[in-house]
Amino acid sequence: MPKTLYRDTGYTLMHIVEDIKNGGIALPDIQRPFVWNTTKVRDLFDSMYKGFPVGTLVFWETGAEAGTRRIHGTANDRPPKLLIVDGQQRLTSLYSVLTGRAVLTKSYKEQFIRIAFRPSDETFEVSNAAIERSPEFIHDVTELWSEGYKARVRKFIERLRKIRGESLDATELDHYEERIDRVRDLRDFRFQVVELNVHAEEAQVAEIFVRINSEGVQLNQDDFILTLMSVYWEKGRKELEDFCRSAADAAGKRPSPRNDFITPTPNQMLRVGVGFAFRRARLSLVYNILHGKDLETGIISTERRDAQFDELRRAQEEVLDLTNWHEFLKCLKHAGFRSSRMISSETALLYSYVIWLIGRRDFDLDYTKLRSVISRWFFMAHTTGRYTNSPEAQLEADLRRLLDIGTFDGEMFCQELDRGIRAVFTNDFWEISLPNMLDTAAAKSPALSSYWAALNLLDAESLFSGQAIRDLFDAQDAPRSLERHHLFPKGYLRTKGIRTKRHVNSIANMSFIDWPENAEIGDSAPQEYWPAMAGRLDSKKLKQQRYWHALPMGWEQLDYSEFLKKRRKLIAKVVEDGFKILWDEQGSVSSPSDVTDYLLAGESQSVEFKSTARLNLHSHRVDKEMGHAIVKTVCGFINAEGGALLIGVDDAGAVLGLEDDMQTLGSPGRDSYELFLRQVLDDNLSISTAGIVRIRFEQLEGREICVVSAAPAPKSVFAKSLGGGQGDFSDFWVRVGNATKQLYGNEMLEYQERHWG
Repeated sequence: MPKTLYRDTGYTLMHIVEDIKNGGIALPDIQRPFVWNTTKVRDLFDSMYKGFPVGTLVFWETGAEAGTRRIHGTANDRPPKLLIVDGQQRLTSLYSVLTGRAVLTKSYKEQFIRIAFRPSDETFEVSNAAIERSPEFIHDVTELWSEGYKARVRKFIERLRKIRGESLDATELDHYEERIDRVRDLRDFRFQVVELNVHAEEAQVAEIFVRINSEGVQLNQDDFILTLMSVYWEKGRKELEDFCRSAADAAGKRPSPRNDFITPTPNQMLRVGVGFAFRRARLSLVYNILHGKDLETGIISTERRDAQFDELRRAQEEVLDLTNWHEFLKCLKHAGFRSSRMISSETALLYSYVIWLIGRRDFDLDYTKLRSVISRWFFMAHTTGRYTNSPEAQLEADLRRLLDIGTFDGEMFCQELDRGIRAVFTNDFWEISLPNMLDTAAAKSPALSSYWAALNLLDAESLFSGQAIRDLFDAQDAPRSLERHHLFPKGYLRTKGIRTKRHVNSIANMSFIDWPENAEIGDSAPQEYWPAMAGRLDSKKLKQQRYWHALPMGWEQLDYSEFLKKRRKLIAKVVEDGFKILWDEQGSVSSPSDVTDYLLAGESQSVEFKSTARLNLHSHRVDKEMGHAIVKTVCGFINAEGGALLIGVDDAGAVLGLEDDMQTLGSPGRDSYELFLRQVLDDNLSISTAGIVRIRFEQLEGREICVVSAAPAPKSVFAKSLGGGQGDFSDFWVRVGNATKQLYGNEMLEYQERHWG
């Protein structure tokens, strides 16, 4: 019989409230901030009053040893014995009402929950101005659990008599007093409680929570780490919460974390702290580390736990340091980003902060040098979605490369980051991947944000105007007069039968135009309004504006689809030019990217190595599985953020060359090899690879290798399984970290919805 992880018991409401007060039961936010609306609190009281079931509570033993005190706490600062796993919203509501204490909302505002009770018909309501004027209601039932509650009840009865102008008979008075006493007696309401014992692992607790909880909420690893902080280092958790509360406080006048880019949550800042402290992003391992568990023996040690929390404490001091925080955020502005409107990946921001902190503390780089290199890194990471798919695996790979430097040399730190940037920002990226990424209408596209950032770096102005585009993104939001509008107006496109939102609102059809000029344009055809509007600009100004706004020569005469295609390429060129400004700063290394950077950077989200595409090096025979491996990898890149596949390179990055692989063809050589690859890909992928996959050859160490560059696709792409028949495109592959993974069922559907919308 399996070991039981729990026991059934029961607690009265007042017992729970008192235990929360004295610290025996912790009420940490391991689910979410308090998010119930007050009507749900009212309904909870109504159900309890009527004797209805209100759900089981789940507590978890902390296993805190007798005599243990919190880390850096006082001798009397003891960790709680029990944590609330399921029932936080209910108990927060009840605790607030019974004690009269405010709750903290998601926006870090204090809110008092006031529930009113009408004894005449035993009705609970959320208190409001009208109820407070009514003599029929006890305006706030909190009064019933305070000292002198009987005097308050008498005052309610007297007021009711006065308004009615008559006395209450004995029977009616008994009814009122009995019903009011029943509300007060809710303090003795007995909750069914499941207590998970200390041997329950966090994964088991999470699964139990999901199975019991009816609201579809899931517990994440950062929730469990915050829970550990509640037990052993409550001060550290409070520091995280205070930092995030200050970042959300619009009225704050003191120096604070508030900024134009992000309002962070405690969970997010925790991720920065553990990444910086332990060079880890996989929080399941971090939980065990902080718990004091030896990852090899599984033995939990109090001394080890205290030492690890000390490491986190030192890291968190630097993470929450306001000078560090704001100096890092200057990197984003330096990269052309101006506000949260331009941030499509907060993970890229937070993980870039981890790398900034490592450069500052471990490599002793000054703010100016860090600003230069981190601005380039963030531009690359945000533009390419580096931390979108499997972000934890990608960050750990990046951190490992920094650890591999082996010496705390600031120049080598910068060189390693720049090498990683060049390995991604290749010619193929600018010419193929980025134009394909721009084939969307998404308002929060990273490719669109990179274009806006480039326009800011290039000091661009809105079309037909001298208004700087950067003003649109400054802290207090843009003026109403400046917005993005359609170059091919919606009304005009309707006359051409083009109505779909994705097509009409394509990124390549939008540009910054002042409202007066946009109103003048109306629904006119481009060939009608463009000559008149362009005629108001001198030739130099017109040339500059056509460059900034990526307008092809004669664009107004083009077919709409052809216009979009040409403009996407020109937008990508503007992004590249904007980024070059960051390369050209003093001290940066701006040599062009080549395959050497791929090898030095290693396999990643966007780089994969394959020894061959035809020859099995173990059997020395042609093997279709080799070609199928190429198909899977390219499919994975296409369904993610694009990437480069190097053929003729082994997993460790050693150059093998293509000579033996080419010899398996009837007529060995580049042309035959490229034709073979193109045919394998076109036969086994659900789309034509023309325009989305580029194949080229490079010489390295005296040997020839093949580079297959794949751009991201605008929709899902499927591959045939090995040996699949005609039209049998059933396999969905995606690049996850430095591996290619097949997704099925709900996991595939969720990915598709998240990635393409």
